[in-house]
This record gives sequence, structure tokens and C-alpha cells, in this order.
Amino acid sequence: MNLLALALLLAATPAPPTSSAAAAAEARVVEYLKENVKPGRPVVVSELYNSVFTAAEERAALNRLFDTFFKIPLFIAQHQKAAGRPPTLAEISEQFRFEVPGEADVMLRIMESDPRVPVFLKRDPVTGEIERVDVDAILAHPRFGRALERSISGWEGRPAPAIAVTGYDGQAIGQASLAGRPHVLYFWFTGCPPCVRTSPLLVKLQRELAAQGLVVVALNADGYLALGSTDDSRAAYAKQNGLDTLTLAHGTAEAHDAYGGVSVYPTLFFVDRRGVVGRQLVNAQDEATLREAARLAVQ
Repeated sequence: MNLLALALLLAATPAPPTSSAAAAAEARVVEYLKENVKPGRPVVVSELYNSVFTAAEERAALNRLFDTFFKIPLFIAQHQKAAGRPPTLAEISEQFRFEVPGEADVMLRIMESDPRVPVFLKRDPVTGEIERVDVDAILAHPRFGRALERSISGWEGRPAPAIAVTGYDGQAIGQASLAGRPHVLYFWFTGCPPCVRTSPLLVKLQRELAAQGLVVVALNADGYLALGSTDDSRAAYAKQNGLDTLTLAHGTAEAHDAYGGVSVYPTLFFVDRRGVVGRQLVNAQDEATLREAARLAVQ
């Protein structure tokens, strides 16, 4: 089984809980890939499974890495669209929790080595940083194109899909409780660096627009991603960071799927009083962009 085939199989595999043993296993996998990824030669995952990484923690790390395989091109294209520039290797590392030095670079090398992945990047040969992104090449690809089009702005102007989730307080949150209320659906996970920058801005916006009825529903993806956080630790994190003024809820696979398979964090949907998505934003945004999206939702 080759890289692309197994990546499809593992696309729904959640990330393993973070631990020192898991981190060490991922480091071993990354160091091996650094030495063995060759231009024009797809990585054969079955060989890695059968001959190289046979320990359970190593295979879990391998699963996590290849779960990101189809998400990285979408994130890069989304970032290019939103920011007008490619993401840095550091920003890719933040988004996908790549903590091993050189991990983001080796994942890009894996994509570049596989002839079935569209050529959509130009990178600096010395630093490895992305210099140019060909978004059209991704949009034209049968695998990536539809997902990218949907994830960039595919919900804007459409009715917001119904969700049914449970708040941190045990209360049900869904179509009935949100009907007629301008709101933001904020997909995030605990400790996500772009989310850390975004969350305080949403707290501020909700406070400023409370008179107009704006509510931010923060759908935490820890459980969906199997990050290993407990309810107590999540609640403590929210309180410590001032997020307890938001409507905190547990994100579910159904909620993620309802909005096209959210896979990049944060992702935000600004929904007006009619229940229509006015703006869809991916990744960290500046305050002005968030404020304008919120203004459209409450008007």
C-alpha cells in the first residue's frame, strides 16, 4: 500500500494523546523520514509498517503524520487566500503540532516526492520556506479541488447546517437555542497556537456586541481529535484564559462533518439572524477582519 492509499484509509484517524513516549516515537519516525525521503520516490507506508516501525507508539505516530497528508495542501492554500502569502514552516508546524525540528519540511518533501500530488509549491532551496503557492493547481485537482473550494468560502450565503452539541455546563446547544440569534461557530482545540491568538479577540467582540445579541459558540475539538484533555483541564484552561464568557461546547464528529469536514483550526462561521452564513474564516485572523464579519452577522 502506498502513501496516498493509506492516507485515505487513515483520514479519519484521530491524533494520539500527547505524551513523552508518543513524542519520542514521532521523533524517531521523523528522523527516519528525513534520511529516506527521495525525490520522485513515493513513500511506501506498508514497508514502514512491516519492516521499520512495528511498535504501537511508532505506528500511532505514523498514523498521525499521514492523517495530515491531505490537510497540509488545503491549509497552505487557505493561508495563501486569507493572508496573501504562503505560510511559513513555523506556521505549518503550529497548525499541525509538528514539534520535531524539521518535521514540517519533511512532510513537504514527502508531498513533493510523490508524482501523484499536484505540483503547487515553489520553495527556497536553502531555507525550505515556501516562496509561491499555485492555488489554481490545487483547485484543478480532483482530490483537493472540491475540498479547498468548500473550505475557503463554500458556506457563505448558504443556510448554516444544524448542529446538536453539549455545552460544558451540560446544556444542549443546537438549532432551537440558536434560532434568530446572530452567532459565531468557532472550531478550536485547547492550546492551538492560532486559536490562542484568536480566542481573546472573540471574547472582546462578544462583549462589545452583546447588546446586538452576538453569541460565540466555541466548539472545542479536543475530544474529536483525541488529544487526551479532561473536562476539568478544559474548563480550567477556559477560565484561566478568559474564555468562560463564551458558550463553550464539545465539538463532535457530526458537527465537523456538517460543515464540510473542518480540519484546520481555528475555523469560524459567522451566522446572521436568518441562520445564513455570512462569513467563513480559516486560521488566525486580525481583529479588523473578525469585527467586520461580526458586524455583518448582527446587522
